[in-house]
Amino acid sequence: MIKVLKFKRRRKGLTNYYKRKIFIISGKTRLVVRKSNRYINVQFITHNVKGDVCLAAVNSIILKKFGWPYSCKNISACYLTGYIAGRIAIQKKINNVALDIGLHSATKASRIFAVVKGILDAGLNVPVDMEMLPPEDRIKGMHIVNYANLLKESNEENYKKRFSYYLSQNILPEKIEEIFNKTFSLIKERFG
Repeated sequence: MIKVLKFKRRRKGLTNYYKRKIFIISGKTRLVVRKSNRYINVQFITHNVKGDVCLAAVNSIILKKFGWPYSCKNISACYLTGYIAGRIAIQKKINNVALDIGLHSATKASRIFAVVKGILDAGLNVPVDMEMLPPEDRIKGMHIVNYANLLKESNEENYKKRFSYYLSQNILPEKIEEIFNKTFSLIKERFG
């Protein structure tokens, strides 16, 4: 009996071919959101006979050009990256996409859905349950501000330990909402 070997990406658990087939049959451009250890990657991918074609791509490291001093993978950074990706997609005449989160699980108010909220606010049409999107105060980083203030009041040593990297860079975690608004306005000036 001959044993047929499965595709390498299926054997390694990297691709769900059932979902991929559904995306290809739909004919829509895929909004591919992927997380790495340090960044968020957003791509708009279409399929043709020769394979996948990337129409536009954005990595969250672009936020550094707009003065974003915080992590490039937190919820605020994901929203800003999604907004930039959405504006670039609109410039490239992409307006209706299907969300492809790959092997990540769909968790309510997660970083992936922060990216989707940014893309929706940029003006793209993405079919998604609105309950999955994070609330506005979380997108602006108010959970970080509240946590930093709580630690600062209750345990100064723990505050310095938790936010040691930011404090060594002279960045206050309590200012994330203010810097978010400033960065967002710079992005709107640049991308419209």
